[in-house]
Amino acid sequence: MPSTILYCSDTLRPRRVDTHFSAEAAQVGELGGRIALIDHDALLSGDVAAAVARVPEGLGPTWYRGWMIPPDRYEELAAAVERRGAHLVTTSAMYRGAHELPGWYRELSGLTPASAWTPTPPGVVPSDRQLLDLVSALPAGEGMVKDYVKSRKHEPDACLIPDISDVEQLRAVVSRFVERQDTDLVGGIVLRHREEFRTLDGRVAELRTWWVDGELATSGPHPDTPGATGDPDLGRLAEAVRRLDRRFVTVDLAQRVDGVWRVIELGDGQVSDFPAEGDMTPLLSALLAAP
Repeated sequence: MPSTILYCSDTLRPRRVDTHFSAEAAQVGELGGRIALIDHDALLSGDVAAAVARVPEGLGPTWYRGWMIPPDRYEELAAAVERRGAHLVTTSAMYRGAHELPGWYRELSGLTPASAWTPTPPGVVPSDRQLLDLVSALPAGEGMVKDYVKSRKHEPDACLIPDISDVEQLRAVVSRFVERQDTDLVGGIVLRHREEFRTLDGRVAELRTWWVDGELATSGPHPDTPGATGDPDLGRLAEAVRRLDRRFVTVDLAQRVDGVWRVIELGDGQVSDFPAEGDMTPLLSALLAAP
């Protein structure tokens, strides 16, 4: 079983866990697990050897818990860890499939707002024809734009589209999104139908559920809306998560104004944030006990 979790090292004190994850890492030790450190900055800069220099030889199966890693860099990390006699339990294919919307949308399509996408490199705005092709797959009305991973939901003029059938309006919002994402744009452009959700302090009130090998490990408020509450029926979602065949994922949920719970996002659990006041014991225990 994977008894080791890789954490990001602190930038100024490289022999210590990054302060954001230090309490979590300490709890791993209390539960009988081991930790090892990687240099996240070195990994993102392309110096993979330096990134894994502090990973001991022969660790066997390991999880990662830390800052976001682009899928291509994650693949390099997995290969580098493998050369040191360990392996990431979440494979590169699993990571990309959870990290990017096209990798999970099909299985959850009945539980999440309608979406359509097209691959595009950073800095490139799809043509009007491409945008209209995407719109044709969506219900009429309001929409939003994001890339395969992130939106700019706190910048409405680069996210929300009041009428997706208005091509000038559509192009303007997508163009602003592409410009502001710059080189951080991942995969391509996604258009999603906008549904109306219940809010808390001006934000969509989201819950975050954590799944290990298709089983719910724990759940609670999303870190961005710590006061959010609710008791959604997770039966259909559990079936969909099991079909996905991902080792460790999070699923964020919000309640529509008509009372229906919907999936807002699925992500790889290794790079998902946990609420500061939450109890991580059930999750960490599930990770350390996983086969």
